[in-house]
Amino acid sequence: MARKYFGTDGIRGLANGDKLTPELAMKVGMAAGTKFVRGEHRNRVVIGKDTRRSGYMLESALGAGFTAVGMDVYFLGPMPTPAVAMLTRSLRADLGVMISASHNPYDDNGIKFFRPDGYKLSDEVEAEIEQLIDSDSAKLLAHGMSIGRAHRDEEARTRYVEYAKRTLPRNVDLSGLRIVLDCANGAAYKVAPLALWELGADVVTIGVTPDGYNINHKVGSTAPEAVAAKVKEVRADIGIALDGDADRVIIIDEKGNVVDGDQFMAVIAQSWLEREMLQGGGIVATIMSNLGLERYLGGLGLTLERTQVGDRYVLEAMRAKGFNVGGEQSGHIILSDFTTTGDGLVAALQLLAVLKQQDRPVSEICARFDKVPQLLRNVRFKSGKPLEHKLVRQAIADAEATLGTTGRMVVRPSGTEPVIRIMGEADDATMVETVVRQVEAAIIDVA
Repeated sequence: MARKYFGTDGIRGLANGDKLTPELAMKVGMAAGTKFVRGEHRNRVVIGKDTRRSGYMLESALGAGFTAVGMDVYFLGPMPTPAVAMLTRSLRADLGVMISASHNPYDDNGIKFFRPDGYKLSDEVEAEIEQLIDSDSAKLLAHGMSIGRAHRDEEARTRYVEYAKRTLPRNVDLSGLRIVLDCANGAAYKVAPLALWELGADVVTIGVTPDGYNINHKVGSTAPEAVAAKVKEVRADIGIALDGDADRVIIIDEKGNVVDGDQFMAVIAQSWLEREMLQGGGIVATIMSNLGLERYLGGLGLTLERTQVGDRYVLEAMRAKGFNVGGEQSGHIILSDFTTTGDGLVAALQLLAVLKQQDRPVSEICARFDKVPQLLRNVRFKSGKPLEHKLVRQAIADAEATLGTTGRMVVRPSGTEPVIRIMGEADDATMVETVVRQVEAAIIDVA
């Protein structure tokens, strides 16, 4: 069933655009609050945000909606998405909300929800909330003493820092490491530097001066050139680049080279296998992860379970099949021993533990396999459904026939923006480029 408000990761769009307005945010608060009011206790919701200027507007509107239906609101201020998930559980909240558009530009924003156990909502629950959004709001209102109250939680930041620090093995600290940390001028700009410094690292920061407009702008995991340059400038041991809401991480080695999520997962998989921590006999990744990762894991006697793109689908497969490591090539790493969603800081700490224990450079630790040649192209379109056009379907079929059993072709729409993503991979790099370009040209022709 087509959904009116929710996409692949909550509600997202241009702030004050066609969809994401204060009016909608208030209705969303009323609807979600009505769905999660339960029992006789004072029901509570925690609300975090990243550093976008529109976050002030949306948190106020959401707060009004939640209090209007009888929920007490606890505003957390700028806080990573995984911190909101953790604090939802820690504070025994009935619902958690994160206001963020993740790695998108500052003028976008979004609303994500977490259940009381810290997991994201199911499609079915989101559909129920959508129905309540469009219902008669007057029927949802609380009255008198049942109306909720709003609070500012000043201790939430400390709670998350201490939680993150405890995920590092007890016999490991970060003394002697020089770390360049890029917080993308986003949600982790206070908590991540503090956690690494308290663990003993020499921390050099960039992307920690948010002004409401510079989130993800030429910094963070989507622009690793900034942290790579700083790593070389200060001769750091490692660079860590988070995105705007800190649920994804990209690593930079001591030479300034980018380490993607596939190599990152390979390191954690082998480390946890050796420490007898790995569950499920392998890891979970998406259809976008490189074939080289699958072959590397096979050499360790491990499996790679693939899902459609989206960390929620990775997590669903992990929970259903008993895995405790999963993630995406883009840097969403889920370690379910510690978290219920991707957590860039916690994932980075696991790699830092390996770095300290092995006393080898990141360039060696994170070179676990040779990548199979892979090409990714993004095609922006204005309207319609280009993938349903017969010329595009034929181009995809031809590409798949050319690759045969020697490679893979994945063509999919983005879940957050009007973009078609094309990925091809095979041992023959020339063949990959040819088939990807052919599909790209077909989509451009009809888009």
